[in-house]
Amino acid sequence: MDKAILTCALNGVLTNPKQHPVPVTPAEMAASAKQAYDAGASIMHIHFRSQEPDMGHFPSWDPAVAAACSEAIREACPGVIINQTTGTVGPDVSGPIACIESIKPEIAACNAGSLNYLKVRRDGNWAWPPMLFDNPVEKVQQMLTAMQTVGARPEFECFDVGIVRSIELYKRTGMTETAQYNFVMGVASGMPVDSDLLKLLLKYKDQESTWQCTLIGRQEIWDVHQSTAELGGMLRTGVEDTFYLPSGERTSGNGQLIEHLAACAKRAGRAVASPADAREILGLKAAA
Repeated sequence: MDKAILTCALNGVLTNPKQHPVPVTPAEMAASAKQAYDAGASIMHIHFRSQEPDMGHFPSWDPAVAAACSEAIREACPGVIINQTTGTVGPDVSGPIACIESIKPEIAACNAGSLNYLKVRRDGNWAWPPMLFDNPVEKVQQMLTAMQTVGARPEFECFDVGIVRSIELYKRTGMTETAQYNFVMGVASGMPVDSDLLKLLLKYKDQESTWQCTLIGRQEIWDVHQSTAELGGMLRTGVEDTFYLPSGERTSGNGQLIEHLAACAKRAGRAVASPADAREILGLKAAA
């Protein structure tokens, strides 16, 4: 079985850095990435945050911010692979594309289909106004074209089974030559965190392509991380996805989460991939 590639989901979007250990500034992102890198992460999935005072819980699509963040991470973590977010609501994709052109990531997340993004509180009220995370084919194509221009590998974010099956259609129509899957589990209106479902999903992916899971939740996610390791997937976690360790304790940050992810790989009999290993497995060019 291949070495396990570990991805750190470094910071996500909207989470308040005053309440959670979420890095915002380039220096904070580099320091948190270094802790994850030292624990075994060879890929950093990054979001960009507003750098204005007290505005760090809002996203930024400023190419200068993106460049400062990615450069700080690369300097702190030699050979690291950058995986850039591209998620937006609405048809305007100029921000993500400007950042792709600015930092030229090795990998860029490509949300591969639409989802009613919903959550209900215990009192029966919506946690936020019901929203559509819209990713029609035209929007997906725009993202893929931008990625192809800079040589970035698309990582297809799949929130439901139909989206998983769509990736093969994207390949057949020539929209993409590669299929790297990310099964997103734990959104209340999407796929649940479920090992049985994971085994079924593997039937519907391109059999030659790499895959991983984004598992959103508390300590219950760790059994599925272990299943992912045993089934041969890449592994991902970070404070974008969870604030909880397998014990149920809150994490101090990304390094602690990646340490536990590496332990999942080792229990499955898999060595943790170095950045150079990860580049070879994924067919990426060597680090400069």
